[in-house]
Parts: sequence; structure tokens; C-alpha cells
Amino acid sequence: MPKRTMQGTVVSDKADKTVTVLVERRIMHPVYKKIITKSKKFAAHDAQNHFKEGDFVRIRECAPISKSKVYEVIYDDAAKA
Repeated sequence: MPKRTMQGTVVSDKADKTVTVLVERRIMHPVYKKIITKSKKFAAHDAQNHFKEGDFVRIRECAPISKSKVYEVIYDDAAKA
């Protein structure tokens, strides 16, 4: 089964080896048929403390690292640019 991947913006990098990523998605309201934006924050593991606030990153589902961390930041060329 493939791991879930999402992309979003880093909103906090205060914790050690952890970044908080805000993921926004657009859905259509089932009754009013209007496009609305839903957002959620995820704690992601950043082992190298590379990403800073405002960076656009991709995160991938992984084995639980702590109580709230079940995602890790994907280090690829697109994320570093």
C-alpha cells in the first residue's frame, strides 16, 4: 500500500527535528456546491533541521516517531530549491 504524501507550508520550526506543516485542500461543499478551503497542521520529522518557516515542503506518512509525529519531510531537489 503506498504511503500518503501531501504538500504544504512550514508554519513553525521551533522544535528540534520537527516542523509544523500547514496543508490546505480545496473541496466542494456538498449542499451549497461552493469551493471551500480546508486546512490542517501536521507535525513532520525534519532530521537535519533543514527547513525553515515559510518553506514549501512535501511530507510522507511513516511509522510513528512520537505521539503526534507520523509524517516525515521528503528531501528531494524540488523541496530544496
